[in-house]
Amino acid sequence: MRKTSTPRIHGKSPKPASITAVAKQAGVSIATVSRIMNGIVNKSSFETQQRVKAAVDELGYRPVTHGQSLRRGESRVVSIHAVNLANPTMAAIAASAETALRMAGYTMVLCDTHDQPDLQDTSLLDMRAHLVRGYVLLGTIDSPQLVHFQDHGETLLYVNRRPQGPNSTPDDFVGIDNKSAGAAVATYFKTRGLHHCGLIHGALHSPATSDRVDGYSKTLSDLGQGLQARHIFAGQGLNHLQIGYDGIKQMLQQGDLPKALFCSSDLIAYGAHRSLSELGFRVPRDIVLMGFDDNPLNDWIAPWLNSVSVPYPKFGQAIVKGLEAIWNQGDRSAQILPFTIVERA
Repeated sequence: MRKTSTPRIHGKSPKPASITAVAKQAGVSIATVSRIMNGIVNKSSFETQQRVKAAVDELGYRPVTHGQSLRRGESRVVSIHAVNLANPTMAAIAASAETALRMAGYTMVLCDTHDQPDLQDTSLLDMRAHLVRGYVLLGTIDSPQLVHFQDHGETLLYVNRRPQGPNSTPDDFVGIDNKSAGAAVATYFKTRGLHHCGLIHGALHSPATSDRVDGYSKTLSDLGQGLQARHIFAGQGLNHLQIGYDGIKQMLQQGDLPKALFCSSDLIAYGAHRSLSELGFRVPRDIVLMGFDDNPLNDWIAPWLNSVSVPYPKFGQAIVKGLEAIWNQGDRSAQILPFTIVERA
């Protein structure tokens, strides 16, 4: 096929081909073009790669610097990458962030990574292809592209889970002190005369969960109330309701129940309560439950649940402040928000 060139109009140079034109010519998405141009080829077939490269050659496309300047200074789009939007606390933070970003003149794009490294990488690359100005990691998990973004100085703000990795920036963080919160739960049980304590928690790859568990376990030990192995249940996966439900079953199979039980999320506490109710136990008469997050549903459906309350409505303004500190090279110290223990039962 004979190649045709774009004619000059009124002596002006022809407009450079865009990534959108390349995607249309190759019959693929903009994100696919971006990944292939950045050397990420494990997400597309060889035939797709060849079509993209042919379109690049035919259209004379070359990545230009205006995209980088958009990411650095002109774009008003911010992407939020949440690990599990089925969790009400994630939705609460996302809602707070959207309001604060909109009021500050930004537009928010929301992605759910389902706590999976490959989905997190895909969403990061897709958002970079759309020239977002900053990336908010609402919970994060180690992944190759996250490391690549850290190495290349992309604007990354970590929320709820502290950043990991040698090239991450600990100061670019918004959240609470989870270790102190776990310790506060142990102290609460002690001051209420609640002995024989237990623990049900989710996957420890989450720094937030591991900090809660460490603070709780160490403080109980320091208070002379070390946890018994039969009163600890470690669940995996995103279904915290099931983790709580299964945890009670296992504890009973191994002997007895503790008198006070710390659940590392409210959803785990819901699952534990369901299991207890089915087995004829009453909360708090037979066992006291302490959750974590104190999501807005608790006042309506869980009058039996004590919980560590996290000020999610305040996260939005803190997220905007953290992003603008990075962009403007201002004070990038971590923003540690306060927590309280809400006592219902």
